[in-house]
Amino acid sequence: MVLSEPYWDHHIPLPKLGPLHSRLVTAFVALICFINSYNGDFVFDDSEAIINNKDLNPDTPLSNIWKNDFWGSNLSSNSSHKSYRPLTVLTFRINYLLAGGLHPIGFHMLNVALHCVISVLMIDVFAILIGGLVHDGRGVKLNLSPKASFLAALFFAAHPVHTESVAGIVGRADLLCALFFQLSFLVYCKAFQGGDKKFSVLWIFSSILLCAVAMLCKEQGITVLGVNAAFDILMVCNLDIYELAHRLLLVLLFLGGSFLLYARWRIMGTGPPSFTEVDNPASFAENVILRIVNYNYYYSLNAWLLLCPWWLCFDWSMGCVPLIKSATDWRIVWPLLLWCCLMGLVYQALCSQDSNKRRTLTFGLVLLVIPFLPASNLFFRVGFVIAERVLYLSSAGYCLILAYTVGYCSCHWKKHKVCAATLTLLCVNVARSAQRSQHWRSEQSLFTSALSVCPLNAKVHYNVGKNLADRGNQSAAVKYYREAVRLHPKYVHAMNNLGNILKERNELEEAEELLSSAVHIQPDFAAAWMNLGIVQNSLKKFDKAEQSYLNAIKFRKKYPDCYYNLGRLYADLNRSIDALNAWRNATMLKPDHSLAWNNMVILLDNTGNLAQAELIGKEALKILPKDHTIMFSLANVLGKQKKYKESEGFFLNALKINPNVASCHGNLAVLYHRWGKLDLAKRHYELSLRLDPNAPGTKENYNMLKRKLEQRQRTVG
Repeated sequence: MVLSEPYWDHHIPLPKLGPLHSRLVTAFVALICFINSYNGDFVFDDSEAIINNKDLNPDTPLSNIWKNDFWGSNLSSNSSHKSYRPLTVLTFRINYLLAGGLHPIGFHMLNVALHCVISVLMIDVFAILIGGLVHDGRGVKLNLSPKASFLAALFFAAHPVHTESVAGIVGRADLLCALFFQLSFLVYCKAFQGGDKKFSVLWIFSSILLCAVAMLCKEQGITVLGVNAAFDILMVCNLDIYELAHRLLLVLLFLGGSFLLYARWRIMGTGPPSFTEVDNPASFAENVILRIVNYNYYYSLNAWLLLCPWWLCFDWSMGCVPLIKSATDWRIVWPLLLWCCLMGLVYQALCSQDSNKRRTLTFGLVLLVIPFLPASNLFFRVGFVIAERVLYLSSAGYCLILAYTVGYCSCHWKKHKVCAATLTLLCVNVARSAQRSQHWRSEQSLFTSALSVCPLNAKVHYNVGKNLADRGNQSAAVKYYREAVRLHPKYVHAMNNLGNILKERNELEEAEELLSSAVHIQPDFAAAWMNLGIVQNSLKKFDKAEQSYLNAIKFRKKYPDCYYNLGRLYADLNRSIDALNAWRNATMLKPDHSLAWNNMVILLDNTGNLAQAELIGKEALKILPKDHTIMFSLANVLGKQKKYKESEGFFLNALKINPNVASCHGNLAVLYHRWGKLDLAKRHYELSLRLDPNAPGTKENYNMLKRKLEQRQRTVG
């Protein structure tokens, strides 16, 4: 194909660097934008996709990553998110293995490195889209737009909307998808190295294979086939409809895409995921016109994030973007403005006399729109209002159009002004990216940064409250939980967490009211049923508490904590056998449930079943060999059986693990007292009283021992 060099490329106010230097500069800019996230924490969605995802654990069979979704749930489950990204999960697992555990620094460093590589590869992608596929006599691809492709890659490297993808570890899916998207496109272009009329089927199949790899990183990867097809039609075929009708190439792309879509649908198993109204309110609007208007409003907000990425938030659901419900809502101007701009760009892309301009704007629009289609709600309902991560690829189209705009302005305006504006924009974007990646270093800074962006978002207030509660500041957490419930009165998770705090503060009536509302709104909310049972137990509403616990177990069959609390209820009601059965269920479901084991030993001890208590205690210590509380309880049982030597061993082991437990010193002193080792008894009574001067019974036993020692001294004297 014979293409002319874009005339506006020479006018762009950038130095003309060699290929190596332009790549190094691009990588450096990408690095400085996000490097301060390298030692950040696991934040937001990372807790579900990484910390709580058992598929990362080396002990979990590797085959599980092919059966489960991105979050570790089985794809056949109705509750599965259906996001199938096994290759992304595999990279998480490799990070886990290399780091020897869940250490975030390795995860973050790989994300930053991937963004640098992607930014560098964007130079090659932009060079082809702007200047076309041109080779010299030796078959080496020429870059006819070195400045424009370099500038577009710089804009891409520094765009703040990428922060979530780079600084949030879950964004790895978008990074890997983008990497293989680029490779698929570049390999596709490789198929035409032999000339306009020839193409290599091998390279085409390689491109489709890389598309499949991109899909296994994130579903959005399939859109590269659309970009490849558009490139073939617009660049290779030159819109020759007769040649187009006979091209095997488009048939191969269509068949490859159809096969990948079919495979993806089969993988989903039970069908598409189900989302709630709070996830995507517009998709639940009854009026079709309202749905269309609000979808377009969402598109305009996405466009605004590309144009002015100052208004960034980790979550855009739950009231962050109120629905447009009437024609008098002034926000309806934004989708109209968006379509006016798009139509203007389309007109210029189709009707301009300048072929370079047509080509650049067309491919800019292709790269902007096609990767965004899976998130557009056009084909299926998505589970979000806005997600900055999905703009990672689409932003490349925006950067291409922006680079063309700079080139055009450089031809018609004073170059020093364009240079100053371009440099300012790049510096602002670099600074904003660095600032935003700083927010993503911890949940506290991430969640609080969202309060000024989305003050009406109940989830923002919920997450701020949860973070405060996790750090021990429950009083401050209550304020944010209350605001979350006020903004979204059916927010059951906020009700549950608020009820828990009120329960711990002994505000039981309000806690019961909140938790009752939560289970009324969502009857299968097992955690809320259990917490309601705990509150009702504290209020002496034993029958209701039992029913609440049973409801929790009904909705979550494997619920060891609920069995533990049910056992406590039965123990309070002196239903010892029921209590033991409940605790035994807890330990069967969760063998390391220390409290359940310990309570079984204590209950059997209190009811005089010392031999059984000894057996249970020793069984527990086989599973939890360093649990000092079980050692303490077992030592008490052995002491009552007059197995003093064995009892002493467990007391001493418990104190070796935790030497500052007053009751352990006190009970060991009682053991020595009974055993006749009075000097040792005196020593441990004193240690117990030093740790807890008000320890019940210890002072009396100590005084009794002192009298006994004095009497012995008098007798000896």
